[in-house]
Amino acid sequence: QVQLVESGGGMVQAGGSLRLSCTASERTFSRYSMGWFRQAPGKEREFVAVISGSVGMTYYGDSVKGRFTISRDSAKNTVYLRMNSLKPEDTAVYYCVADPTYLGVRVSDYDYWGQGTQVTVSS
Repeated sequence: QVQLVESGGGMVQAGGSLRLSCTASERTFSRYSMGWFRQAPGKEREFVAVISGSVGMTYYGDSVKGRFTISRDSAKNTVYLRMNSLKPEDTAVYYCVADPTYLGVRVSDYDYWGQGTQVTVSS
């Protein structure tokens, strides 16, 4: 069974940094776009960032552009999300996603989801 396993969440003060990791259980994902969504309490799931499987093209949601960086290590089947200058409004459960769809930004673009990791930013 295909799995995406996230790690790296936690609590940090505003202005701080965290790095999330997501490892895929199969090498097939080296060809997939992989990315991150987040969901805050009472809000809809929001696109954060995505990276393509081939040349590593990236795309970011407007709310994180310039602060977050997505990268991947195909040899390790792992995608990373470096989050800098964190704000209280970044508090959410962050989900890793993967799919053959190229640089998808919609929830419906992704068939594979991780279990989520909590990020809490205190003011």
